[in-house]
Amino acid sequence: MKTRPDLIAFFDAHGVEHHTTDHEAVFRVGEGEGIKDDIPGAHTKNLFLKDAKGRLWLISAQDDTQIDLKRLHTVIGSARLSFGSAELMEEVLGVTPGSVTAFALINDVDHRATFVLDHRLAQAERVNFHPLTNTATTGVSQAGFARFLQALGIAPMVVDFAAMAVVEDA
Repeated sequence: MKTRPDLIAFFDAHGVEHHTTDHEAVFRVGEGEGIKDDIPGAHTKNLFLKDAKGRLWLISAQDDTQIDLKRLHTVIGSARLSFGSAELMEEVLGVTPGSVTAFALINDVDHRATFVLDHRLAQAERVNFHPLTNTATTGVSQAGFARFLQALGIAPMVVDFAAMAVVEDA
């Protein structure tokens, strides 16, 4: 599994400008409020889910987005959703609970997880995620994030969580 230095090297190799801020461990969205104040861009929450048929999902949304997990399966075309286990998360994404991040897709070489991206994040000029550890936040431009995903061969399903609708599905 790739680590934070591997991720940074990947960014550098693919021309993705990035800035990382180290901080105390943050396990939940509400815990990092003071830290976020000094980091420009959209902040995120990330969910690792498994549906009733065993399909895996990684959802990245702006930190204040309300996600209705009871209805989401009808929008994204999955079976009923629940949280994936810590063991499965580590096996597929190489991260532990509290460190879930879209950047962990670098470890999902078999593309086992379908990536769902909040349309607000897809439109943000700059996005911030943990760099495979919850003791730092790494920001990249929207173009840089798109370059990261493209280099991994990932086209996200973009969802408007307020409207509960897919707005772009590549």
